[in-house]
Amino acid sequence: MSVAFSVLVTTRDRPALLADALASIARQTLPPIEIRVADTGASPVGERPARVGDVPLAFVALPGASAAQARNRMGHDARGNAVALLDDDDRWRPGHLEGLAGALAVPGNRFAFRDSVVVRERVADGVRHDLESRTLAHDWDDRLMRTDDFIPPSAWGLEASLLRELAGFDPLFRFSDDWDFLLRAREKTVPVRVPGVTVEVRMRAGGNASADFGPERLADLRQLEKRHRLRVLEPKTFWEVAETVSRSG
Repeated sequence: MSVAFSVLVTTRDRPALLADALASIARQTLPPIEIRVADTGASPVGERPARVGDVPLAFVALPGASAAQARNRMGHDARGNAVALLDDDDRWRPGHLEGLAGALAVPGNRFAFRDSVVVRERVADGVRHDLESRTLAHDWDDRLMRTDDFIPPSAWGLEASLLRELAGFDPLFRFSDDWDFLLRAREKTVPVRVPGVTVEVRMRAGGNASADFGPERLADLRQLEKRHRLRVLEPKTFWEVAETVSRSG
């Protein structure tokens, strides 16, 4: 299969970080056929270019929408036969989409993912400063996935038909929609790892969904346990998940 990607980006009130994420798409060795940005923030993104390099760029205004709602809206009429996700505060290294395309071109592969580095950073005067990092590099593991969601959405590439077959992301989840989607996708296919770090999951002192341990996050975990018959789950940041994965070998 010839793979053509639609890139789905979610953003919320972080125009400088969004610009960095879009720049990382522009550096891809395999360009996507389109980029679709769901703006869920209270204030619309100021600058809305029509293209990133030669790639068409479309903005969808969805104030207050959850990540699940935003991804579903963007994926509904995406033109590519494959989709890749990117959060506005993450970024890709140049060979990211090319590696995913190679995996999805193999008959029977419907979901692929790349390795990630989780970076703790500080942003000062618009400049990102790396503080420390941990790597997430692990083959798909059914057992591990039942305790730790170790594949961030920015690492995913999947057939658009799989996204639609599963009716997208469940909007009942505000925090755990991606973990729920992964577990449901596993019922249809085995996700394939493409080795090599091409994703930077970047975390700051504030503004990280994985660091929100509030009641809504906990309620999502309880719902996830019930739906997928999981043991009691503890909320973790991706930084903590990376430590768990490294210990698992």
